[in-house]
Amino acid sequence: MISKIRFPSLAERSRLRYFTFIALYFAEGLPMGILFIGIPAWMAMNNKSVTEIGAFDVACAMPWTFKFFIAPMMDRYTFLPMGRKRPWVILCQLGLFLSLLVMSSVNDPLNNLSLLVAGGFLVSVFGAAQDAATDGLAVDNIPAEEQARANAFMGGARMIGSSCALALSTFLLERYDFFVSTATIGIMVGLVTLVPILIKEHPEERLLPWSDGQANKANQEIQINSWVEMYRSLYAAFSLKNAFLLALLLFLSQGAYNYFEKLLPIFAVKVTGWSHVYYSNTFAVADLTGGVAGILLGGWLIERFGMKRMIYVYFFFICAQTLLLSTLHQYWKESNYLYGYIVVYRWVNAFAKIGVFAIAIQCCSKRVSASQFTFYMTIGAVGSMVGAALISPVKNNFSWEISFVFFAVMMVLCAVNLSVLNIKQLEQQIEDMENQSIEPLKEEVY
Repeated sequence: MISKIRFPSLAERSRLRYFTFIALYFAEGLPMGILFIGIPAWMAMNNKSVTEIGAFDVACAMPWTFKFFIAPMMDRYTFLPMGRKRPWVILCQLGLFLSLLVMSSVNDPLNNLSLLVAGGFLVSVFGAAQDAATDGLAVDNIPAEEQARANAFMGGARMIGSSCALALSTFLLERYDFFVSTATIGIMVGLVTLVPILIKEHPEERLLPWSDGQANKANQEIQINSWVEMYRSLYAAFSLKNAFLLALLLFLSQGAYNYFEKLLPIFAVKVTGWSHVYYSNTFAVADLTGGVAGILLGGWLIERFGMKRMIYVYFFFICAQTLLLSTLHQYWKESNYLYGYIVVYRWVNAFAKIGVFAIAIQCCSKRVSASQFTFYMTIGAVGSMVGAALISPVKNNFSWEISFVFFAVMMVLCAVNLSVLNIKQLEQQIEDMENQSIEPLKEEVY
């Protein structure tokens, strides 16, 4: 009976593409809300040291640096009758759901930090794999003219998922316990898994392995069937000077953001006197409103004023706002000031991330979509891990003022890096690479 029902496909409808990627990135944001914000703030509230909190942060960030080993397998091996990336998305979504349930079973996590850290690591493994599969699905199926807007939707949906998980898990953690809080987020992830199960990439493909259908011809033509061909394509893409500059931009920006965003909950709890619940709720409101603003305005602003111009504006605003925070220390104990600062920062941060990620997604080859985009995101994840690791040495040796200025300096470096990145040239080089049947380009090697 189910084989007679005509299920929709991504290739046919733009609105369906938007809906699918909003749902998948919302699910991606759910574990991020508790792993990278909620649990660290909860640990700070329960007097865990900066070193212990940093260890959890590093454990959660580390699997994201392994994505580059997973993504080539997604490009090399797949079940084409069900699509190039859809089978991987389904498997990774299921793994993310089950890993959250496993993590929720940790008994007395504050006194079993090794198990808590292991649980965070496990969830991040599947979170990173789900991200790689979803990114590849996006590169393969979103037309060039929809990429800026789609990326705004995806980035906004991830922030909304993170903020919803943060608010809900914090409430359940206070009202009930760690198991109820984490398991609830896991169930939400499990429900989103129905989306890739019921939506195909192309109309002629199979819904399930045992259903009727066949592989899409365009997918068969671009599918890479040997590791030699895979590595030739990747080498051609990453031997370009602008590809290196784009990777460096992701490393610097993601490292700077993670450094600052892991510093903020410690500052809010220890200096301003907030509880972890109040901080989590503040961050949830900031991310929820920032995510909605990103969906409504992020893509439109890029289309209207230009990508690089808007990213410059965002970097400058973040830098100026942070320098003000470092100098106006007489307001640090004012809850309203910090509340307003966090909300405004997360808004601008959302727009900046949408812009940088849009550059990455439009500068990828469809032949190695998962691998190339994942490489960029992996470099960003390495930067995030370095940023988290910097918290302890910087804060233990410098004042809060200097710690904030350090973040502002990193944002200046991001702007300088962006100024020498030629996006149009990189796009043309990627297009030439595809047209030349993945022959390595005779371009300048960094």
